[in-house]
Amino acid sequence: MAEKTQQVHPLAPANGYPRSDEEAASIQAKELKRKKRIKWAVYIAAFAVFQTIIILVFALTFMRIRNPKVRFGTIDIQSFQTTVPTGASPASFDMRFIAQVTVKNTNFGHYKFDNSTMSFFYDGVEVGQAIIPKARARARSTKKLNVTVELRSNGLPNTATLGTQLSSNVLTLNSQAKVTGKVELMKVMKRKKSAEMECTLVFNVKTKTVQELKCK
Repeated sequence: MAEKTQQVHPLAPANGYPRSDEEAASIQAKELKRKKRIKWAVYIAAFAVFQTIIILVFALTFMRIRNPKVRFGTIDIQSFQTTVPTGASPASFDMRFIAQVTVKNTNFGHYKFDNSTMSFFYDGVEVGQAIIPKARARARSTKKLNVTVELRSNGLPNTATLGTQLSSNVLTLNSQAKVTGKVELMKVMKRKKSAEMECTLVFNVKTKTVQELKCK
């Protein structure tokens, strides 16, 4: 008897459809594309967050406009004459000095300011004025200006307190100034800003020097 030959058939997939190598490769390629899209989405989101942080830092640091500061620097006394009260002559003073006025600009843009008046007072009475000339303080720098000041006591209604002070070799004056101008950022944004100064100056009559200087 002839032997019956049995044919062996490969097992079919569970769903009944055989999967070719092309289909497997296609599925793998789609999976790689999906992972790449996710990766790019993560990169884009991270870049957007980074850009947002940069913009916030720029806005809070570079775009924030602050008021400049005006202060006295050095004071060089040119002349200083005083009269101690006697029976016939009332107390008086007459002085001239060159004051270095500094305008500190902490902004990232230029600060251009106009002419300003600096007033000096003794016991609440004005004894003289000086002009702070218009100028421009560069970004994050300090502008130094030399201002000539001449003060006289001939306008004081009462010199009794002045006489007491001069007898103790001191002269206390107060000074006020307000500088007004504009801060310019990147030649686009302009913001009006002002700087104010209130100072107390104590002069030593005997040595003809500045004994104390306080500003706020």
